Amino acid sequence: MEEKKIRAEYDRGVITVVSEEDFEGLTSRGYGVLEDKELTLRLYEGLYLLHKGIIEVVDKNTGTLLSFEELLNRSRVENSNAWVEYLIYRDLRSRGYVVREGFGLGINFRVYERGTYGKGTARYLIFGIQEGKPVVVEELARTLRYVQSLKKKLVLAVVSRRGEVVYYSLSQLTLKSKGRELLNEVSAA
Repeated sequence: MEEKKIRAEYDRGVITVVSEEDFEGLTSRGYGVLEDKELTLRLYEGLYLLHKGIIEVVDKNTGTLLSFEELLNRSRVENSNAWVEYLIYRDLRSRGYVVREGFGLGINFRVYERGTYGKGTARYLIFGIQEGKPVVVEELARTLRYVQSLKKKLVLAVVSRRGEVVYYSLSQLTLKSKGRELLNEVSAA
């Protein structure tokens, strides 16, 4: 017997779960933001839950069921980085982490170690980048200083062209100007 899927609605870039009976199971596992008697899912959360068969997503205006590919295409319209965010999110969730939205400065996600969600703050902050896309080193250095001021660990999540995610713990980034050379010290996780 197939388990009942949670119904979610898609409307202009927003995925909501309107049934209050479905909230608790999702929020207790670190999904969505509860506001005004609706649970709002981030696009990457919706893609992940749809892929796992936990939810079904219906277009609010047409009533049609959206496939993973259709939701991904709509997500890309809202966020050109949607595929990269989804791949990082999926990889971290598959490793057993609770993953929440980041808060600017290039930080895509906050990551809670197993069993710590709801009991404290996230220990790791994820800065996602795509292989082959340039990153402004000064921006990365500014983000690292900010994360260290919070006493957190900054992790670079690099998505390869094949969709694989490799993680690097960034603890020191030293910029020394010698003509046009920059010295970057990155330690592998």
